[in-house]
Amino acid sequence: MRSISVPSLCSAAAPTRMVWLPGAYHTAQDFLTAGFAQAARRRGAPLDLIFVDLGLEHLGDRSALQRLRSELVLPARAAGVSLWLGGISLGGLFALDYAASYPDELDGLCLLAPYLGNRMLTAEIAQAPGLAAWQPGELAETDEERRIWRYIKNRGADSRPLYLGFGDADRFSVAHELLAAALPADSVDVIAGDHQWSTWVRLWENFLDSRFT
Repeated sequence: MRSISVPSLCSAAAPTRMVWLPGAYHTAQDFLTAGFAQAARRRGAPLDLIFVDLGLEHLGDRSALQRLRSELVLPARAAGVSLWLGGISLGGLFALDYAASYPDELDGLCLLAPYLGNRMLTAEIAQAPGLAAWQPGELAETDEERRIWRYIKNRGADSRPLYLGFGDADRFSVAHELLAAALPADSVDVIAGDHQWSTWVRLWENFLDSRFT
């Protein structure tokens, strides 16, 4: 997979590696342009970053998850580092799908304004009423949207950390609030803002301050 690696300022490999997946029509370079790497380095965060290009052609195509696993996740596991997967917008859907497919291979998820499925599905969950009462039914292999909500529904107290950040004016905020209701309060960050990089950068900085500095 095409990617950009930004090592921490530590003299050796950092104890934690974080792989970021972009949203639709965004690239690995956009993370650098927005200042994600600079924010981590300013804080001296012991964190190696990898920003991945993820094209829309991979929608509904699980080959992208297989490549992510073989090229980035498994090598990190073999190196013995803690591995977090981050995703913005559509990248958040991919990150959740990976966690749903391989729940024991990640040490945490950081989702910023994730796309969580079509409005018909989120309305179905809300009317169940709520995620606890919702039943996903039998899933097709390509139905990543229902798969991620089944994963969220079945997460237990011992599940790996999942951090959710979003702007209060985000166009996907109704779905975000459904997910937030299933998470501990200290794993959710809601700030003023909408679905754009300036909001995501502030959420990223908050995440760094709470978890890595």
